[in-house]
Amino acid sequence: MALLEILEFPDPRLRTEARPVADVSDDTRTLIDNMLETMYAAPGIGLAATQVNVHQRVLVMDVSDDKSKPLVFINPEVTVLDPEQGEYDEGCLSVPGFYETVSRPQRVAVTALGRDGKPFHIQMEGLAAICLQHEVDHLNGKLFVDYLSVLKRQRIRKKLEKDQRERA
Repeated sequence: MALLEILEFPDPRLRTEARPVADVSDDTRTLIDNMLETMYAAPGIGLAATQVNVHQRVLVMDVSDDKSKPLVFINPEVTVLDPEQGEYDEGCLSVPGFYETVSRPQRVAVTALGRDGKPFHIQMEGLAAICLQHEVDHLNGKLFVDYLSVLKRQRIRKKLEKDQRERA
């Protein structure tokens, strides 16, 4: 397995819409393993392939306390089950160091392919539902900062650009 480079906002590649996975192959499973290793090492609770510059509809997440329940979603399709919004302080491995309150539906259902290529359907609520929606947004070229005011988004962009210049 290998640690993958995580793209950081405002990298334009984060705005690329991911393509559906046509065939769940050994290459797909290698990507999944590398994404899980990268997510755990970061550390984070979710990672979309777009964040590691692979523009396929693949995401991984693990919201368990002991990081023992990794979930894999290939070509996820989300349906909102309850329009009631919940507010969560969201962070993102592609927007390091920033946490902002975002409103999202608290209950969703998702249909996807698993690591084995077989379809499954589950319902999620709370943090798992929020995390899933956050990662699906990445697959659609959207980031949590897009839910913020223009002023907040610009402040975050400027700070991250400065940090990136200093590291270069």
